[in-house]
Amino acid sequence: MQKNNKNIDVMEEMLAHHEQTIEDLSAQLAKQWIAISTLEGKVETLTKRFLTMEENALPAPHVSKPPHY
Repeated sequence: MQKNNKNIDVMEEMLAHHEQTIEDLSAQLAKQWIAISTLEGKVETLTKRFLTMEENALPAPHVSKPPHY
């Protein structure tokens, strides 16, 4: 009987550690989703700014060989 009680205690301890690990991973995952959402917004903003700059840029000058070639 004592061996069974010890096994149960060991299993309960393992379960407590697993529960803590799951909570820690869940919290980390939530932080990462927030960071990803923030970064996606920044990428979208930068993409729009780049496209606007590209539209407003002067056309590329015509490249021709100098007369001495």
